[in-house]
Amino acid sequence: MSDFPVTGGRDVHTVRFPVATPPAEADVLIVGAGPVGLAAAVELTARGIRVAVVDRARTATLVRAGAMGHTARTVEHFRRWGLLRRIRDAWTYPPEWNRGTRLVTSLTGHELVPAPGPSFTGASSGPGGSRPRTQEALRRPQTVLQQVFLDHLGERGVSVSGGWELRALHEDGDGVRAEVADVDSGEHRTVRAAYVLGTDGGSSTTRRLAGIAREGEHATEKRLRLIVRTGDISERVGAAPNGSNIVVNQKASGFLAAVSTREWRVYAGPYPLGYEPGEDELLEIGRAAFGFDLELELVSATTFYHATRIAESFRRGRILLAGDAAHVRTPGGNLGEGIGDVANLGWKLAAVLAGHAPESLLDSYDEERRPHNWRVADHALERSRRSQSALAEIRRGGIPEDADHGSEAARRRAEIGERLRRDHLDAAGVAFDERYDASSVIWYETDQLDSEPRWRADVYEDDPRPGHRAPDGAIDPYGSTLHDRVGNSFALLVLTGDRTVEHAFVAEAAARALPFTVIHLTDPGARAVYGSAHVLVRPDQHVAWRAQSLPEGGAAAVLDHVLGHGARDSGLRSLEHTTTAGV
Repeated sequence: MSDFPVTGGRDVHTVRFPVATPPAEADVLIVGAGPVGLAAAVELTARGIRVAVVDRARTATLVRAGAMGHTARTVEHFRRWGLLRRIRDAWTYPPEWNRGTRLVTSLTGHELVPAPGPSFTGASSGPGGSRPRTQEALRRPQTVLQQVFLDHLGERGVSVSGGWELRALHEDGDGVRAEVADVDSGEHRTVRAAYVLGTDGGSSTTRRLAGIAREGEHATEKRLRLIVRTGDISERVGAAPNGSNIVVNQKASGFLAAVSTREWRVYAGPYPLGYEPGEDELLEIGRAAFGFDLELELVSATTFYHATRIAESFRRGRILLAGDAAHVRTPGGNLGEGIGDVANLGWKLAAVLAGHAPESLLDSYDEERRPHNWRVADHALERSRRSQSALAEIRRGGIPEDADHGSEAARRRAEIGERLRRDHLDAAGVAFDERYDASSVIWYETDQLDSEPRWRADVYEDDPRPGHRAPDGAIDPYGSTLHDRVGNSFALLVLTGDRTVEHAFVAEAAARALPFTVIHLTDPGARAVYGSAHVLVRPDQHVAWRAQSLPEGGAAAVLDHVLGHGARDSGLRSLEHTTTAGV
């Protein structure tokens, strides 16, 4: 493939990590140069933190990449980092192939559930709950993210070293000595850092060295994620085939998704844990997903499990975990959860390192992110089980061959479509209802936690109460949004003409040299959404405090609380892990 094929785009089949020696010192050493690790480097660098990244691999390849779809919530962070345009431009297959996720018998077969697609002359909305108004979701391979992040970090002189693996961690009161070694030469080097962040995947060396165990269910079976390579199949599928499909037939089930103009992801299984399918069997499943006989090359096969494994803590002293190192679950959105980890942790590390907050602020990272990840993981596992049960039921009743266009076949496909529709719910809550309701640094309102509606995977409604994602919206006619204005600092939203509270916060933030901005919202619509005269928004776009007037202790009390200088008695309850799936 050329760098710029006739349809445009970019060749990111192989991402090469820089050949470099890790520095002797850094504020934060990041172990793992996957999308989450590099995103953490982007987040922390933007806050003036000296970062170094090491990864035992020297390259990352498209054909081994997992994540493809990125929710609109994840895209909000791409936009905040100023990298959305680059990520949009670095596609590996034409964006016009993205017309929604179709439920089909095969790529060239029959549509089972109609999917709303894009409209050139008007916006189309997805099924189910409402959505925030300002962002789009994206489909880009994770190698695209890695390349864009690496380019950005390279421009800023950030140290990223491929071919170096973590061997040991030694923590003391002032920091961590990380022993790393060149995987080829064996050369050893010690990196001194204030903190170490492990983003080194599900089998994380960082997590093992920190002595952090995992909780959750083990899998009882496995599936395979295949990458298959085709020739030119445009005569059969058209010049712009749909790039994202869920296939349901007697041989193939799950995603058939383009990762480039010649490579597609196909799912195979489930299989018993000890079973190893042969290449011929896997290619037969691939052909069944396409729906016609074609030459396929099996490029890679990666095992994954419908299971949940979440670290018992995301922090142990000066060692922190994010992404797959902290949580793995049944596929679908786990990279986005890793990006959410980064956004939550980044401003907290920066506040601690700058002296704005005590080290105990970092405890809130675990308090906030781990319950959220359990919520999403429980939903994902239950959804997977429902899907497997539905597939078994459908296959028992038979799935007509694509070539059968008779009335009975049409009736059966309509029946299958209706059965699938019942389980195919929108996931607006998974993407956007990132609520933090067990945090010591959120100033909850009186009785708020007892009156919160249940978290639902399929529903999102703007909620301006503390702990929730701050509702976004347009604030000028030229495209700027509220989140754009919040940027990377604390922001006080002022929705009243009385500026007394504003002046108190500005003076207190200035006395602390705390990055702070004030945003005046005069739109009655914004006032209706936020329902209060003053709203304090954190740098990760979550509401930290909301009130008509200052509490006893004034602005200092609020900032002390949200920066972890001491929690007030806000009725905070300690939440046990509870299953919320299926609601």
